Amino acid sequence: MSFKKTAISFEETGLFSKVFTDYIKGESYLHPFYQYQPTLAGFKKAIEDCNIDSNTRDVLVKVLKNNSNKSITDATNKNISSLADKNTFTVTTGHQLCLFTGPLYFIYKIITVINLAERLKKEYPANNFVPVYWMASEDHDFAEINHTYVFGKKIEWSGDSLAGGPVGKISIHTLAPVLDGILTILGESEMAVELKKILVEAYSGNKTLAEATFAFVNALFGKYGLVIVDADNAELKKLFAPVITDDLTNQTSHKLVSATDKKLAEHGIGPQIFARDINLFYVNDKGRNRIEKKDDGYAVNGTHTTFTKEQILAEVQQHPEKFSPNVILRPLYQQQILPNVAYIGGPSEVAYWLQLKSVFEYHKAMFPVLMPRNFAMVIDKGTAGKMEKFKLTVKNIFSDTEELIKSYVVSNDGAIDFSAEKDKLKAVYDEIALKIKAIDTTLIASADAELQKQYNALKVIETKLMRAQKQKDEASVNQIKKIKEKLFPEGSLQERHDNFMPFYLQYGEGFFEMLKKEFNPFEYNMAVISEE
Repeated sequence: MSFKKTAISFEETGLFSKVFTDYIKGESYLHPFYQYQPTLAGFKKAIEDCNIDSNTRDVLVKVLKNNSNKSITDATNKNISSLADKNTFTVTTGHQLCLFTGPLYFIYKIITVINLAERLKKEYPANNFVPVYWMASEDHDFAEINHTYVFGKKIEWSGDSLAGGPVGKISIHTLAPVLDGILTILGESEMAVELKKILVEAYSGNKTLAEATFAFVNALFGKYGLVIVDADNAELKKLFAPVITDDLTNQTSHKLVSATDKKLAEHGIGPQIFARDINLFYVNDKGRNRIEKKDDGYAVNGTHTTFTKEQILAEVQQHPEKFSPNVILRPLYQQQILPNVAYIGGPSEVAYWLQLKSVFEYHKAMFPVLMPRNFAMVIDKGTAGKMEKFKLTVKNIFSDTEELIKSYVVSNDGAIDFSAEKDKLKAVYDEIALKIKAIDTTLIASADAELQKQYNALKVIETKLMRAQKQKDEASVNQIKKIKEKLFPEGSLQERHDNFMPFYLQYGEGFFEMLKKEFNPFEYNMAVISEE
C-alpha cells in the first residue's frame, strides 16, 4: 500500500481558532504567554533549562516500575530506567481514558510524542528523550469518555460512574457486553483476529479502567518505548504537596490566571479554562468533589465533609493522594514530577496552556515547549477513487457540502449563468433612463428599482434551474453527500469523531507505521493522507 500526503494550512480548513493559528505563526503578541518557540532552536534552550532534582527522578522511576506490569516491553522498561539519568528528558501528551482510545486524535497525539522523542534524540544524541502518555485517570466526567464511534456506530458503556469519582478507578466488570458488541462488529479477518486478541487481553478481568487503558495503549505502542504515567499516586502527590498547600492557603493560581486572562482579553482572546479560588478536588468514597474556602475553614462541595485550616493541611501531609488537581494545576503537577521539555496538545490545550505561564513562574517550574500535535485526515483508496470521480479534491473537500454539490453540477452540466442577459437588460434600461432624464429626472429612481426587480427575478430562475439540475443528478449528489459525511462525520473532522479500529482492520500495525512515516512533529498543518 502507498499513500500520498497533501499539506493543508489550518486557515484553509476554516476549522481552527485564531489564537491557535497565531501561535503556530509565532505572532509576537503571544510571546509573553509562553517560554520557548516550538522549533529545534527552542528545544536547545529548553533542554539547557530543564532541571529536576535526583530525588524526584528516583521517586518517579520507583513509582513507574511499581505501576507497570510484566507486559511492558524492553524498550519501555529501558526508558523508565533511563529517567533516573540527569541527561534524560520526557516529551509528554495527555488524554482522557476514552473508551477503546476514543477518537483518532488520541492515536495522533501518541504518534507525535513518539516521533518527537526520536527526532530530538537525532538532534541531541548526548541526551535521551522518553515519549510519555499521561493518563487523565483523575477526571470524573464519565459521560465524556464512555463512548466511541466505529463504522459510524456509537459504542457506549453505561457502566457505574462511581458517583462522580475518578474514572480511572471505575471497575470494568460492566464493560463485558460492550466488549462483546465490538468483537462482533470487527468481523473475522486476519487483522480483526489480531485486534480482538489485544482488546480481550486489555479489557477483560478484574481491572479498573485505568489498568485496562494502560494495557491497551501499552499493547499498541509499547514497542516504541512509550511510557504511560498514572499520576494518581500518593508518592507522586507528596512531591506536589507544597503546591497543594499554597493553593489551599493563598489561592495564588486564581490570582495569577485571572491577571493573565485580562491580558489575553486585550487581544480579543477569551479564556479556555477558568481558575477557581481553590483548584483542587477532594477524593474519597463519596467521589471527586471541589474544595471550597469558607470563613471558618474548608468544605468539600456536595458532601458534609469540612476541615479547619489545620486539619486540611495535616490531611495534605498524611494523605496527599486525596487531593486532585483540576485543569489549572494538572499541567504544573505534570511538570513538577517529570523532567519534561515539551507538552504536545491540540488547539484547545495550546490555548489554555497560554493562560498558565505565570503559575509556572511563581512555583519556579519550567514552562515546557508547547507543541501542537499532528493533525490528519486519512482517505482510503475507495473513497479517494470516488472523490476523483466527482471532482472532489483534498483541498475543496473542506468546503461546505452545498458548495461542493453546486461546483460539481456546474462542471458536469454547464453553468447556469444569466450574466449576458443581465447585461442586455441593463442596456435596455440605460436607454430608457436617457428618455426619462429628458422628461422627468425624478423618475430615474423608479427605473432603477424596476431593474433591480428584474435582476432578482433572474436570480430566482437561476436557483430553480440549479435545483432542477441537482435533482437530475440526484445519485451523484447523494454520493457527494456520503463522501462528505464519511470524512466529516456529524459535521466534525474525522479525527475528532472516528475510532482508529476501522483503519487497523484495513492496514493492521501498518496504519501506525504509515502515520509515523507521514507525521513530522515540526510540520504544523492538516495532513490529508490518501491511499493510492
